[in-house]
This record gives sequence, C-alpha cells and structure tokens, in this order.
Amino acid sequence: MIDARPALPTRTQVLIIGAGPAGSAAARWLARAGLDVVMADQHPLGRDKICGDGLIPDAHKALERLGLLERVMARAQRSGHVRCVGPRGGSIDVPGHLAVLPRKQLDEILNLGAQEAGARFLSPARFEAPLEDAQGRVRGARFLIDGQAHEIEADWVLLATGAVPKALTAAGMCERHTPSGVALRGYVHAPSLVDEIKALEVVWCKPVQPGYGWIFPAPDGHFNIGVGVTDSHRDLAGKGQKKDVNLRAIFDAFIGYHPLAKRLMAEGQLVGDLKGAPLRCTLKGARWTRPGLLVVGEAAGSTYSFTGEGIGKAMETGLLAAEAILAHRQEDAAVRAAYEEGLRSLQPKYDLYERGNRVNAFPWLADLLIWRARKSPRLLNRMSGVLNETSNPGNLVSVKGLARLFLE
Repeated sequence: MIDARPALPTRTQVLIIGAGPAGSAAARWLARAGLDVVMADQHPLGRDKICGDGLIPDAHKALERLGLLERVMARAQRSGHVRCVGPRGGSIDVPGHLAVLPRKQLDEILNLGAQEAGARFLSPARFEAPLEDAQGRVRGARFLIDGQAHEIEADWVLLATGAVPKALTAAGMCERHTPSGVALRGYVHAPSLVDEIKALEVVWCKPVQPGYGWIFPAPDGHFNIGVGVTDSHRDLAGKGQKKDVNLRAIFDAFIGYHPLAKRLMAEGQLVGDLKGAPLRCTLKGARWTRPGLLVVGEAAGSTYSFTGEGIGKAMETGLLAAEAILAHRQEDAAVRAAYEEGLRSLQPKYDLYERGNRVNAFPWLADLLIWRARKSPRLLNRMSGVLNETSNPGNLVSVKGLARLFLE
C-alpha cells in the first residue's frame, strides 16, 4: 500500500513549536515575507483551548496587522461594553471595541492564515528536545510523530507552547514551573438570555478573591462562563507551591453568589465539561531567548495579571519575534537583542497591570471604582482607557488615584 502522506520536513528556516495565536501570528508574518516556515503542534487543527475568548482592542489591532480581523469578526459575537460588577451588586458599563470567539475557531483562522501565507503545518508532533550544535546554539528540534522520533533543523526556533511548563523545561528556558494563576471555564447554550446578556460581564466578589468571575456572550446563543484566580501559587526560591485553591468549588460559589450566573446555569445547557488551565503572566517565569531560540506568547508570560487577557499580547510577542528575525536574519545576537528589547518595551505596561491586580485581591476597590464612575464621566473614560491601553490601570488603585476618585 502506498503512503500518500507528504514527506515530513527535515529542514526549514524558521521552526515554530506551537500553533496558537503567538505561533500562528509569527508564522503568517514570516511566511508572507518569503521565509520557509514550519509550524509544529501536538494537537490537530481546530483544537480546543481553555480561555475566556474575549478579544479586546489589542487583539483587534494585532489581527488587523495580520490581515485577519475581518475573517474573525465575521464569526465573532461583537460587544460594545465590559460590564464591571462589584461585590455589592453595583455595575458600570465600560465602552470598548470588543468581541468573543471561541479559541477553537479563532486558532483555526490564525493557523489557516499562516498556511495561506505559505507556512507548513505539522501535526500531531510532540516536541521532545531542542537540537544543539557544538557551541550549544539551538539548530532545530526533535519531535515524536506517530511514535517515531523525527528531527527538523532550522535557522531559528520559536517556542510558542503556552502556559504548561513541560516544553519550556525541555528547552532549558523555564525559570518558574508553577503558573501565575489558574482559571476554569465552560460553555453554556442559553438562547433565552441572548437579549439580556450583551456585554462582557466581569464580576468581583469575595468567593472568587483574589480574582473574578465572568460571563461573555459568544456566537449562536452560547456563553463563556468561568472564574480566574490570580496569584494561585507561592514562589519559594524559584519553586512554586500551590495555594489552597479548589477551582470547582470557587466556580460553584460564583454561581451561587451572582444571580445572572445562577440563571444562566439554570436556564441553559452546559456544553461539554468545565475545563481548567494555568496562566503565565507579567512576562516572567521563563528566559526569553537563548542562541537560536526565542520564547513567545504565554510561554513567555504574555498574559496580563489584572485582566487575564492574553490573546492580543500573545500575537504581539509573536510579531515582535518575527520582525526581529526579518530585520537581522543570520545575526544571532542582533535578533535576540531586538526581540528582548521589544519585550522590555512592553514590561512597564505589564508592571502597571500588575499594580491594577489589587482590584482582584481587594474586591471592595471595584465597588469604589464603580460607585465613582457612575458619577464621573472622566473616570469612566479612564476605565475605558485601561481596555484600550491608553490609561494606566495602576493609577486607578494607587493612593493618589484613590484620592482623586473623590475629586472627580
């Protein structure tokens, strides 16, 4: 019997391990510039990914740069607001350009967009270890494919394997094995609530402290509902220790606390199982580069700790890596320096969002912000700026910022 499958690639200019938003964005950018690119992933096209699925303005900008925004928005559920709900039940609608599209569909669009540009997609291919030359420079990777070892050589390797640390550890890039936070989400089909839940609803309350619950309207009468807990692991001398966090119990407590979540679960039908996942935040927990290799996306900690948003920033890091390679090609040190400089330029913003994370730790701050924003158009505009990355989230909850709340 003749095997009709194409021959496995053994050589490429850029090998990208992981075909999520970061990997696919880099692949499309590089392939459109004429480079030979191979994306390898252990999961097939259209795999599921545990995520809130919210696309905020930074994701829109990255998708627009990639030329894929219209395709995504044609399938996404659009929304014009984030509804912030405080522990006492008060709420405020913060305007923004927003949408929701399940990651299974979003990642498929991004992956096919990379293939459309000329990148080759290899799956299922499980990353085992980097290939190194005599000087220790990464020159490719070894995979397990159909139970057999297979090697692919490359000028550059991008590691875009997400929050699970196994691949980072295998590549010698992991500095913190435990995550920054954890999340649990499910999909609920509830057509009866489509006209009632139009905003991306974020709820701060004691049962989810330090973190928040959410209900996001998705396409076709579905809703993404979940809880996220920040700072879920202690970092003890580089070795994390899990705190006493039972995500399912927290999710159940959120459902019992928030009336709309209770209605959603009562009137709708859960589609599939509730699923949990780790989060890696604040551009920390992994080395960014080594000779021949760049770490991108959530593997590099691209998720914001305050909002839990990571899709847009994952794509942005992938584009930064691609631009560094295109600008310097064979100059290893220059590529690494350019990419690291790009990440450093983002670091202050991550630090500010880490300061904003105080709202998750102290939910009463959400009550205070909502109370004042309902009376102050200027404060509401500043909160909208946090979504659009034009306002400093840390200033909202600093001592000076809190004092200003009573003057606006």
